[in-house]
Amino acid sequence: MKIVTCILSLLLFLPVNQNVTIAQTMVKKQNVDIVFIGNSITYGANVDNPKEEAPPVPACAYLRHKPGIGEVAFSNQGISGYTTLDFSPAGTPFARMVVATRLLHTDKTRILIFSISLGTNDSAENGTNGHAMDPKDYYKNMKAIIDQLMIEFSDCKIILQQPIWYSENTNNGVKYEAEGLARLQTYFPELKALAREYTKTWPGRVYMGDTQAFGWFKKHHVKNYAYETGINGTFYLHPNKDGSRKLGEFWARAIYDKLITS
Repeated sequence: MKIVTCILSLLLFLPVNQNVTIAQTMVKKQNVDIVFIGNSITYGANVDNPKEEAPPVPACAYLRHKPGIGEVAFSNQGISGYTTLDFSPAGTPFARMVVATRLLHTDKTRILIFSISLGTNDSAENGTNGHAMDPKDYYKNMKAIIDQLMIEFSDCKIILQQPIWYSENTNNGVKYEAEGLARLQTYFPELKALAREYTKTWPGRVYMGDTQAFGWFKKHHVKNYAYETGINGTFYLHPNKDGSRKLGEFWARAIYDKLITS
C-alpha cells in the first residue's frame, strides 16, 4: 500500500503527458492463446462460414476488447460427432490437437488456455460410439484428457465449459431425445466435481467455466438455433450465427473472469 501511495504522489508532480506514459507502462496487457476442444457446436456446424462465425471467433473478439488483454490467437479443435472418448489421449485426434497447440503456442510468455466443451454426443442414446456415456465414465474420460494436457503443456490453464441445451425431439439419425437431454445434465455435477478436485491437486490450473448458456439457450432457442429436420420433425441442436456469437460470449466471459483476471 505504501509503494502505491508513493507512486501516486510522484505522478502528481509529473507533466500530464508523462503521467499518461507511465500509467500505460504500468498496465501490462496479456497476450493469450486459446485452444477450443469440442464437437460440432464448437466447430460451427450450421453457420454459413465456420471460420468466421463459429463460437471461438466471437469469443476471441470479445476478449480482445477487455481491459488488460492484448493479442488473442486461437485454434478451433471442434470436430463433429466427437465425444470425450474420441478425444482420449491414446487416440490420433488428441495427438493432432497437441500438434495444433504447439504450432499456435510458440511464445511461452503468452497465456495458454484450453476451453473444453464436450458432452452433447456423449449423452446420445445411440451416439457415435454406439452407446450413451455413463456420468462416471464421462468424468473418467474428461479427467484423462485434462491430465494429459497438463503433462503436455506445463504452462496451460484449462476451463470446463458446460454443454448447452438441445430439444427433446432431437434425432438426426443419432438419437438424443428426452433421455439424452436428461443424461446430459447428469454430466454437469461431474464437471464441477472435476474442477473442485483440481483445486486441491493442481491449484490455479483447472476451473469450472460457463454454466449459464444451457438455460439461456433453452429459453431463447427459437431465434438462436438453426432449424434442423430429423426423424421427429424440426429440432434444435446447433446454434445459428446469432446463437454462435452468444455462445462465444458466454465462453469468453468465463475465460476472462476465471483465468485472466483471477
